[in-house]
Parts: sequence; C-alpha cells; structure tokens
Amino acid sequence: MDQTKIDALRAQPIPPQSLLIDGQARAAQDGAVMEVLSPIDGHPLTTLAAGSAADMEAAIASARAAFEDGRWAAQPPAARKKVLLRWADLIEAHALELAVLGVRDNGTEITMALKAEPGSAAGTIRYYAEALDKVYGEIAPTAQDVLGLVHKEPLGVVGAIVPWNFPLMIGAWKLGPALAMGNSVVLKPAETASLSLIRMAELALEAGLPPGVLNVVTGAGAVVGEAMGLSMDVDALVFTGSGATGRRLMDYSARSNLKRCYLELGGKSANLVFADAPNLDEAAKVAAMGIFRNSGQVCVAASRLLVQRDIHDDFVAAVTRAAESLRVGDPLDLQNHVGAVNSAPQLAQNLRFVDTARAEGGEIITGGTQINTQSGGYYMAPTIVTGVTPKATLAQQEVFGPVLAVTAFDSEEDAAQIANSTVYGLSSGLWTADLSRAHRMIRQLRAGVVHVNTYGGADNTVPLGGVGQSGNGHDKSLHALDKYCDLKTAWIKL
Repeated sequence: MDQTKIDALRAQPIPPQSLLIDGQARAAQDGAVMEVLSPIDGHPLTTLAAGSAADMEAAIASARAAFEDGRWAAQPPAARKKVLLRWADLIEAHALELAVLGVRDNGTEITMALKAEPGSAAGTIRYYAEALDKVYGEIAPTAQDVLGLVHKEPLGVVGAIVPWNFPLMIGAWKLGPALAMGNSVVLKPAETASLSLIRMAELALEAGLPPGVLNVVTGAGAVVGEAMGLSMDVDALVFTGSGATGRRLMDYSARSNLKRCYLELGGKSANLVFADAPNLDEAAKVAAMGIFRNSGQVCVAASRLLVQRDIHDDFVAAVTRAAESLRVGDPLDLQNHVGAVNSAPQLAQNLRFVDTARAEGGEIITGGTQINTQSGGYYMAPTIVTGVTPKATLAQQEVFGPVLAVTAFDSEEDAAQIANSTVYGLSSGLWTADLSRAHRMIRQLRAGVVHVNTYGGADNTVPLGGVGQSGNGHDKSLHALDKYCDLKTAWIKL
C-alpha cells in the first residue's frame, strides 16, 4: 500500500451526496441535508441528502416496479451472474478509493479497511454470483401418480439497514444474496458511514444492474428507517446493529404487513484462555487485536477475556504489553495500528463505561482515556479492566469500543457458566491444547460462532449469526440465500 496514493485520495474534495432512486441521483424532496463530520479530525467532509418518509416511499415504489416488471428477477441466472461479477470487478478496481472514502467517514484504520471493506465486499458479491446458478428446486418423494415440486422464488422488495462500522462488508452480506436471488433492494446506510456505500451502489449501475433494482436512501433512522419498517410494500427487513433498533423493526413489522425481520444484533463475546493454551504469547496478541482492532467497533469483538486463574496475572500482563504496543492515531497513516472512534457520542459512551467499571470495583490496568485530543478527532486508548465480576455492567452490556473486561475462572464448568451469563450469544473463542476439552466447550458455549485457538477470520463459506439477544439473522454462506427466497409447492396430479 502506498502512503502517497492514500494522501492524494484523502485530499480530494467530496461533493454533496444524493439519494439514489430508480438509477438517478436525487436530492431529498424537501431539500434537507445532513453534515458529515470526519472522526479523523472532527472537520466537515460533505453533506448527505437527509431523506424523508416520502423519499423512502419513492425508493420502495421504484424497487417494487423493478421487481414486478422482471427487469432483474426474470433475467436468467447466468445473466444476473455476469452483472454481479462485473460489479465485484469494479469494486476491486476502485478498492483504494472506496477504502479511503470509508475511512474518512468512519475512522477504521486503512490497513484493516482495505481488506475488510472493498476486499471483503468484492469477495462476497463474487461468492453469491458464483452460487446463484447452482440453486436448485426439489422433487418431493410422492406417490407415483403425483408430482410434487418445490420452487425457490425471490421475495420481492428487501429493505436493508447497514451499520457504520463496516458498511461495505456488511452491506455486501445483505446485497449479495438478496440480489443473487432476484430481489430488488432499498438500502439505508448509517448516518455516520454512508459515503462508500453510495459509491458502491453507483458502481453497481455501471456494472449493468438495472435502475430501480438497488436504491439508496440516506437520512435519520428515526425517519427513513421507520418509513421502511412500516411500509406495506417491503417484504423483508435485514438489519445489523443494536438490539434497541432491532426491537423497533420487529414492532414495525407487526404494525404493518408482518414482513420478515432478520436481525444480527449485539454481542458481549467471551474469549476463554485455559492454562494449557498451546501458545500463550500468540493468544495474548490475538486477544488484544480481538478487541482493539477498529477501536473495538466490531460486532464479534472479544470484549470479555476469561482467563484460568493459574495464569491470570501473567496472561493479563502479556495482553497489556500487546495493547500498549498499538499505535493509535490518524487511520489514514500507515504507521498507525488503530484508528478513530466513529463519533463524539460513541466516544463519550465508551468513557462512561470506564467510569462505571471503576465505580463497580474494576481496576483500570491500562488506557481508559481519550487521547490525541489535539487532532480534533475521536480517539481512545486501548483499555483493559481487571476484576470484572460476571454480573458487572462491563461484563453484561455491549460497549462497542476499545474496552476489555477481564474475569478469572477456575474450571471448564466455571468458564462456561460465566461465558453464558449474558443475554447475548454472537461469538466466542477458546484456547486449549486439549482436543477433548475443545469439543466439550464448543458444545457448552451458547454462541453462533466458536473460535478455537484463534479469533476471527472466518470467510464466506460459513454462516455468521447469533443466539439469544444477538438476533436471528445469519449472514454469509449458502445458508444466507434462504432468507431471500420463498418456497412454492406445485402439486401435480399425473
């Protein structure tokens, strides 16, 4: 990666952004805009169109018209495949542009952003492009005088709401399978991370996606998100974000047309380290990056570290060394390891969690403060808190920031009980050299993902989703295609 190219892209002005409806850039109907502040320095970057309920209704109508006339849904699978593959190629060709644009908007460190955002998005779009012409219906095992067929058909209009931490990656997790199955989509990006998604949608049009098949409406969630949720013409909602918003979307569904809701919500993921871990130094480094990469703004972040008591002090010291070696600063500077917190409100929330942890008896081993204040941006030191009891606020509530809660355990049973003591169940990790123990713990941990002797890195071949209040919306893998199709039975008397 070339710092000179990054700096040149950083210097480019960003024009005011529009809605994308029916293949055309449009201002909000009432002309309203929202200012975009960069978390890098707190300075204005550009403006977004602040869509209204009427704008969302126009986008939904465009998506419905595109679906009903078959301009995308009725195309042969091979034709849809070609368009999606061209789109993936364009994302890759514009990868650095997209990554820098996204970093200016949400603060993720550029080395991570390039791989996790356009790199991941292109791979995901390509994965579902390759999969879509391999989806078969079924022939039922009926009596000989009956033919039972099971057809898989697109749902219609999908409403997708994407968070600010990894907009391209998570956006592709929704868009890839939804479009592959022939649906039309209305996309609502987060207010603090819309720029790269708008650009990626423009590239979809350039790749040949018909107008109206993918529409983008920016604006306040309480306005355009609510309008999407209450629409009688949206067939499914797919969402990644907070539990509070997920509950509202389910309520909107109940109050409207009972649209399907697939929700990937929060997490308070536990990373368990047993004394027999095969490489404690490696485990310490991975534990640090499992919470501190992207300033802790990762849904599957290993925000709880459970350490067997025999090695607790030494292991915490190793994680602390790893944390303190991380250079936090300008996310577009290749010398830095960790970038900015997404917004001033998010930073303030992170710091309140540290104050609460201290008040509840936790010990701040390192960090716990805002740093780089002279930049005008939003930066926080990697923070480690020990002595966190299983019922403490820091062990129960999602921070979504660079704050690690450390708890000691004694036995497998103790570790599993502590790990399962939250309402969440998104991800988890465990470190042990004992294969039997690993299999026992995999069965005991209530989580959608269990990492063993690693943390993170799973690709599109496996699903990502949780249990409990981490939601029901598995993304990735071939299983994700099931969310975006209906089953239709044909019962034929022969």
